[in-house]
Amino acid sequence: MACPDSPLLMKLVSFILLAFLVTSLNAQMQCKNFKSIISFGDSIADTGNLLSLADPNDLPGSAFPPYGESFLKHPTGRFSDGRLIIDFIAEFLGLPLVPPFYGSQHANFEKGVNFAVAGATALESSFLERRGIHSSITNFSLGVQLRSFKESLPCLCVSPSDCKDTIENALILMGEIGGNDYNFALFQRKAIEEVKELVPLVIATISSAITV
Repeated sequence: MACPDSPLLMKLVSFILLAFLVTSLNAQMQCKNFKSIISFGDSIADTGNLLSLADPNDLPGSAFPPYGESFLKHPTGRFSDGRLIIDFIAEFLGLPLVPPFYGSQHANFEKGVNFAVAGATALESSFLERRGIHSSITNFSLGVQLRSFKESLPCLCVSPSDCKDTIENALILMGEIGGNDYNFALFQRKAIEEVKELVPLVIATISSAITV
């Protein structure tokens, strides 16, 4: 039986929350004609960013079979054998699959762009390091993803009014993210009480990002 605070259970909870998210979005998506998708998050939403960022001599598991074998028939950087929830959402909206941003700056992001990176944390890596929690997989926290988004706006739209229209007509997916903050701490055998102290900080960080 899994420990109540196990990373596996946290991932399961994340999937359940995403299922509720998709359900709640369903009515909204039927009422609004979204023109694009802008996504932030970790491996549950990463459509290839970590693969683009990785050292060619040290590729992540998602670069190899069986990842990707049941849908696109080859590994695409998705941590799945097929599609992710973001892919199903894009298909439901009649939009193309959302391309990864990192390593693809010259791609056409008119219909969407994805900043989610596998292994990403909600909290800044420097903050976690000060607590003795090492997030060595990737350094693309939610804050870094948001900064990338802001810096990319001149490429996504040509004027302030155009940017306003782009954002207003985009479905913005914030997460799933936050699970790795706890996973890294638990993998490094931090006390449960120490991990619990991260919860309000993670929630505040995600809430702030949504407000921004």
